[in-house]
Amino acid sequence: MGIFDAIRGEFIDIIEWTDDSRDTIVWRFPRHDNEIKMGAKLTVRESQVAVFVNEGQVADAFPPGMYTLSTQNMPVLSTIKGWKYGFDSPFKAEVYFVNTRQFTDLKWGTQNPVILRDAEFGMVRLRAFGGYAIRVLEPVALLRELAGTDPHFRTDEVSDYLRTMVIGKLGPAIAAAQVPMLDLVTQQEQIAGKIATALNLELREVGIEISKFVIENISVPPEVEAAMDKRTQMGVLGNLDQYSQFQSANAIEAAANNQGGAGEGFGIGIGVALGQRAGAPQQAPAPQQAPAPQQAPAPQQTPPPLPQGEQWFVGANGQQLGPFDRAGLGAQISAGTLTRDALVWKTGMAQWIPAAQVPEVSALFATTPPPLPPQS
Repeated sequence: MGIFDAIRGEFIDIIEWTDDSRDTIVWRFPRHDNEIKMGAKLTVRESQVAVFVNEGQVADAFPPGMYTLSTQNMPVLSTIKGWKYGFDSPFKAEVYFVNTRQFTDLKWGTQNPVILRDAEFGMVRLRAFGGYAIRVLEPVALLRELAGTDPHFRTDEVSDYLRTMVIGKLGPAIAAAQVPMLDLVTQQEQIAGKIATALNLELREVGIEISKFVIENISVPPEVEAAMDKRTQMGVLGNLDQYSQFQSANAIEAAANNQGGAGEGFGIGIGVALGQRAGAPQQAPAPQQAPAPQQAPAPQQTPPPLPQGEQWFVGANGQQLGPFDRAGLGAQISAGTLTRDALVWKTGMAQWIPAAQVPEVSALFATTPPPLPPQS
C-alpha cells in the first residue's frame, strides 16, 4: 500500500445505514476519528433522517435521498466551519441516522392497581394492559432531549419512560369517562384515544408521537373476579329447582352410559321419579318442623299400682260413707255400721238397694262375725 492509499483510507466517502434490527431508533455512523471527505456520498433511505453534529452542536439534517456533500448543501455546517468561499478540504462531524418508521409491539401495563370510585360497586381497584406504537416526528428534538450522544439508542431505553407516562394518564382518563366498571369494555377505544392525545401533548417536546394506543383489557383483582363469577352463576342458574332437574338429567345420561345392569336400573329409576315430578304441579314446600326422633320407653324402676276392685258406698243414719272395697264392707259389718237393712250402691247400679238384697254384700254377713257384746 502506498502512502497515498493510506492517506486516502483515512477519508470517508460513503455514508449510509442499512437497518437490520427492529428496535433501533438512533444509530451513529462509526467514523473512528476519520474525516469525511468533501464530495462524499450520503444515502438516506426511506423512514430515515441523517443529522450532522459538529462539536456537540446540531448542524444539518437530511431527509430521504442521495446527496453529494458540499458546502452548498450543508449551509449550517459551512457557516460553523467558516467555509464562506467553498473550502473543499475533509472535515470532522458526527452523523446520526434517526429511524422515523413506526415502532410497534410496545407493551404497557399497570404494575399496581388503579383505585377508582364506581357508582355500583363503590371503591374498586382496576388493572389494565395493552400496547402502543411510536414514531419520531422531530429527529433533532429527539437527539437533544433523549438520545444525546448514545451511539445506539433503542426502544427499550424509552419504553420505561413512556410506560410511566401511560399509567399516569390512565386513571384520570377512566375517571373522566364516567362509565360504570361493567361497561368499560364498551368505551376502551374512546378512553385509549383520550390517553394518546394527552400523551402526545407532552411528548411533542421530545420529538416522539404515540401513533397507536390500544387498551387490550381492563380487569379487577382475582378475588373480585371470583365474587363476580359467583354472582353470575346465581343469575344463570335462576330457578334452583330447575337446576336440580338438570343435574338429575345429567346423572341419568351418565348412568345410561354405564355398561352394567345396575347403571341401567339406576337410570330408569331416576327417569320415573323425574317423570312423576314433572307431571305434578310445582308448589313451594311449606316449612315443616322436623319430627322428634322416637325413643324406646325406659324400663320402670317400681311396679305399677294394682288394679282397683269394686268401690261401695254405704248409707247409714242419713249419711253417705265410703267408698269401701269388700274388706272395708266387712269391717263396717263388724262395727255394726252396715246392717242388712242399710242401703248400699256402686257404679252401675240404678239406685240405692238394701244390703240384704245385694248378693255380693249379703254374702259378707255370713262370713263376718257379729260385733262383740258390750262389756259389763
